[in-house]
Amino acid sequence: MVTDVAARAEPLARVHRGDLVESVHLGHVVVLAPDGSVRHALGDPDAVVWPRSSLKPLQAVAMLDHGLDVAGADLALVCASHSGEEAHLDVVRGLLAGAGLTEADLQNTPDWPLDPDAAWERRAQGHGPASLTQNCSGKHAGMLATCRAAGWSTDDYLDPAHPLQQAVVATTSQATGVPVDHVTVDGCGAPLLSTTLRGLARAFGSVAAAAHDPQDGSAPARVGRAMAAHPWHVGGTGRDVTAFMTAVPGLVAKDGADGVYAAGLPDGGAVALKVLDGSGRPRAAVLAAALAVAGVDPALVAGAGRTPVLGHGRPVGAVRATFGPDA
Repeated sequence: MVTDVAARAEPLARVHRGDLVESVHLGHVVVLAPDGSVRHALGDPDAVVWPRSSLKPLQAVAMLDHGLDVAGADLALVCASHSGEEAHLDVVRGLLAGAGLTEADLQNTPDWPLDPDAAWERRAQGHGPASLTQNCSGKHAGMLATCRAAGWSTDDYLDPAHPLQQAVVATTSQATGVPVDHVTVDGCGAPLLSTTLRGLARAFGSVAAAAHDPQDGSAPARVGRAMAAHPWHVGGTGRDVTAFMTAVPGLVAKDGADGVYAAGLPDGGAVALKVLDGSGRPRAAVLAAALAVAGVDPALVAGAGRTPVLGHGRPVGAVRATFGPDA
């Protein structure tokens, strides 16, 4: 496996301003068919990456397998990088209260809400950055609730040696089919595990396919159903991850920092991508193109994948994938 993510990267998207290409984003993308074969790839499908928040659905699978007992919007919020809107925060508070815990037990890095209006409101009320409003607070609340259910300690739940984090390693390795060879710390403070894009796509395809089977009561199926049914809780107002899952029935998608995106389809097909420069700007356009290659009607994802380039506040160009129906 390639450990240098820059090796073999290829152009994924071009930024068009006026009649010129202003910039180009390199990276890697893989589209898997339902049988796991590669339907399309640019760059290296086996490039080793940090999946960032795209790992959250797999972390949630591990939590369910070790005692977390939530569903619906609550489970979607555990998988989320939420925008910090008040309805998101209410779910986090409920998750904590249900486990006999409070906001003080959260150990994720304090931050402002991702949603600009929510952040402005917090400032207007005299509040500062908080663990509750940081986008990973649902995941951390789920981790804490899992520890309570399993009888594990909560004060050290972010330690890589903690039973919860070891369970996440085992789940990630099994779901992706790739050994976890690298561990570091994510922005929120939780352990972050390496995988490959092919492995990440494989895991998302399995989650989405399991969710589509009404007889499947497994943890992956429960995660997939919760995310697909509650896309707003996975992201928030104006978020492209919410738009994609709203537009495509049964789609399970999760954005990640530093240019990562992964998505699974009900038939087991899947997509994963990494933008080399870490930019979030081309992610939606590339995901839309990849989903079209995977068999999704391009018209369904055109709106979610549209990223205009503005000049004086009006569109003067667009970010366009280098492949797919609009290439």
